Amino acid sequence: MTTDNNKRSEEAVMDFRPTEEQELLQDSVSRMVRTEIEPRLRRHDATKPLPKQTMLEIYGVLAEMGLTAPRLPASAGGGEMKMLDYGLAFEQLPPVIAISLISHECTIARIHAEGGAEHVAALLPDLIAGRKICCTGSTEPNTGSDPRGVQTRLTDLGDGCSVSGTKMWITNGTISDVMIATCSTGRSEHGATVMQRVLIERDKSPYEAREIPVLGFKQGHLSEISLNDCRVPKRNVLGQGGDAARILQSTWVGNRPLLGLCAVNMAQKALNVSIAYAQVRKQFDEPIGRKQLVQGRLADIATAITTSRLLCYHALSTIDNGGRADGTSAMAKRYATTACAEAISLAMQVHGAMGVAEETGLEQLYRDVRMLPIPDGTNEILTLIMGRELTGLNAIRPDTRTPRLAAE
Repeated sequence: MTTDNNKRSEEAVMDFRPTEEQELLQDSVSRMVRTEIEPRLRRHDATKPLPKQTMLEIYGVLAEMGLTAPRLPASAGGGEMKMLDYGLAFEQLPPVIAISLISHECTIARIHAEGGAEHVAALLPDLIAGRKICCTGSTEPNTGSDPRGVQTRLTDLGDGCSVSGTKMWITNGTISDVMIATCSTGRSEHGATVMQRVLIERDKSPYEAREIPVLGFKQGHLSEISLNDCRVPKRNVLGQGGDAARILQSTWVGNRPLLGLCAVNMAQKALNVSIAYAQVRKQFDEPIGRKQLVQGRLADIATAITTSRLLCYHALSTIDNGGRADGTSAMAKRYATTACAEAISLAMQVHGAMGVAEETGLEQLYRDVRMLPIPDGTNEILTLIMGRELTGLNAIRPDTRTPRLAAE
């Protein structure tokens, strides 16, 4: 007979198991990756950006899974997914594609939030279906963690507007058909930059973009975009002057745990190959998996993956439940990208000399995971966001009259 204390103990246990629907979602996305995405990645040089046509094919597959607009309501053509469910699906994607997707779908969410009915009707169907690709341009050569330092200028010309400036580190930039650019229109009465966002359709308002060679995610598209007196119609100016910071912040909070799950994806791959290697590789007449130091490293890798995954899920669940997620989101990305980078390094140690060989794939994971601490808030900025949430004191920006932000 169960005692009252035992009953209370059983009732207090938190259930971390995914629902049947969530398991089906993960399985469906994982199968789609194996059959539709990974073969396309393998057909192209792993050291060069994928052709735009290949990216459009991949986006078509993602659209069929409802992943190109998961944050939008069904009435707008979106997936109307909970952020946790989106994270469960997102974790299954190859990180180089996941990084591209997050830029695309966040831009779609921003167009839906800030654009007028005309923009929504004209642009969203093709973007959601994956027939066109979009991006957001916030970061500049001299503007990163403080978006108020943006120097790209939006000038009212009476019958239209002109945009001039340079955007850097823009995911999807070279393959984009549509861009939302964060601009400055001048200074407020308090001396702060007034940020304004403008929608730029490349076929109507051409802009130049070039690839930036980088350490990892070499099949991706990280770009520099030049806007030189780029003319746009006034109707493409989005939202109200000065509210760009709020829109940026709301999407960054959701993006951070998603990027953490990219790191989890890579660390999980590293663990899987390390376990297999430790079982067959022999030294001193027995599998290295019998050695205590090797088992210790495998245990540390598994622990990093599990804790990172749970922190990211917790942050996404907090968003779903309407809680303030600034601190938990920052914590999730900061911890996951750091812990999983160390986990991949440990996996390389387990492999010995084979750890640096291209054939194991670990050296690519090592390069790719190093890319993640930068976008949507560097680890230094995320640390200060966590400190602000803990103390109520803002170390980033003491002036409380202006929005609290961390940059892309």
